[in-house]
Amino acid sequence: MKAVCWHGEKNVKVDTVPDPKIANPRDAIVKITSTAICGSDLHLYNGFIPTMEKGDILGHEFMGEVVEVGSAVKNVKVGDRVVVPFTISCGNCFFCNRDLWSLCDNSNPNGWMAEKLMGHSPAGLFGYSHIFGGYAGGQAEYARVPFADVGLFKIPDGLTDEQVLFLTDIFPTGYMAAENCHIKPGNIVAVWGCGPVGQFAIKSAYMLGAEKVIAIDRIPERLQMAKEQGKADVLNYEEVDVGEALKEMTGGRGPDAVIDAVGLEAHGTDFMNLFDKAKQVVRLETDRPTALRNAIVACGKAGHVSIAGAYGGFLDKIPMGAAMNKGLTFKMGQTHVHRYLKPLLEHIQNGDIDPTFIITHTLPLEQAPHAYDIFKHKKDNCIKVVLKP
Repeated sequence: MKAVCWHGEKNVKVDTVPDPKIANPRDAIVKITSTAICGSDLHLYNGFIPTMEKGDILGHEFMGEVVEVGSAVKNVKVGDRVVVPFTISCGNCFFCNRDLWSLCDNSNPNGWMAEKLMGHSPAGLFGYSHIFGGYAGGQAEYARVPFADVGLFKIPDGLTDEQVLFLTDIFPTGYMAAENCHIKPGNIVAVWGCGPVGQFAIKSAYMLGAEKVIAIDRIPERLQMAKEQGKADVLNYEEVDVGEALKEMTGGRGPDAVIDAVGLEAHGTDFMNLFDKAKQVVRLETDRPTALRNAIVACGKAGHVSIAGAYGGFLDKIPMGAAMNKGLTFKMGQTHVHRYLKPLLEHIQNGDIDPTFIITHTLPLEQAPHAYDIFKHKKDNCIKVVLKP
C-alpha cells in the first residue's frame, strides 16, 4: 500500500509499504477514505518530538471502511463506515472506566519510555512517535486499529466524510478545550491560535454559552475565518498589544477564561520568543511557550487556563507567580475523544455546526509532501488539508 512516511526533519515521502494485518483478536483493518494533516503532525515534521524512526507512517486523523475484523470485534462488521479516535484506548482499565480515554493504562506498549519522561504513560497514539507506542498512522491506504471493539465509531448514513472526519481529533479537541474553561453565561473567552483546533474551540465556546470570544493570531486568513465563521472578535498580535487590548475589551477585568490552542511552536514578537528559539535550536529547551505565557498573564483573576496545544517536554520562564496570585485554574491534556463522539455527532446531525468550514485544501495522498509544505509555511491560504488515498 501507499503511506506517508517520516524520513527525518522536514522530509516526508509517500512510500510503498506492507499492508497491515490483524495481529490481535481485538484488531480491525480499515480502508482509509479520508485522512488529514494536523497541526501536531508539524511537530513531528519539524523534528521536535523524539523517538521518531525513518519510515514511520504518519497521521492520526483518519476514517474509512472496515475490511477485516478480529474474532473479538463484535461492534462493527466488514463494510461499516467508521471514524477512528486518535487516542488508542483499551476500554477496560482504571482510566477508561472513568471516561479518561487518553490516559489508558494498556494501549502504549512503549510505556516505559513515557514513564522516564513523564512519570507515567498516557495512551498510545496513532502515528505519533515510539514514545506513544510506535503505531502506524492513518495517512495511508489502510490502517490496523487495535482495540477496535472500543475505538471504532460507526457513522450513520447520509453524512459525508468531510462532515465527520474531524471527530477523530480537532473537533473534540477544540470542544474539550472550551469545556475545560467552565464557561458560564456572560463569560468572555480568549483563544490564542486560530489554526484548526482554535477555530473549533471558538465555535465550541459559543456552543457552551460564552457571551464573547476573542481570537488572537497573526495570519490574516485565520483571523478572517475566526471572524466570519466563528463570529469572534479578532486581534493580530503583530499589530496590537494583546494584553492591553484584552483589558480594554473586558472593562479592565481580563477574560474569564483563556485557551492556548498553539502549543510548543508558538511564534511571538518579543525578546522571550527569540530566546526560546535560540535555546530550542541547541536543545536547551524543548518547547516555545509564548502563547501560554501571554495567556496566563492576560487571564482575569480566578479565571481558567485551558491548554489544548501540544507540549512535548520542558518549558522555561512560565509566570507561575501570576497564576498563583491571581488564583487561576489550569486544565489540559490529550483529548478524551471517545467521550465526545456521540454528542458531537449529534451536534453535526442537528445542524449546530458544519465542520467542513475548516477545509481549505483537498489533495490526493500522493501529494502529501506538497501538502505538508503548504500547511507548514501557510502558503496558498492553507488552514486545513484533507488527503484522499
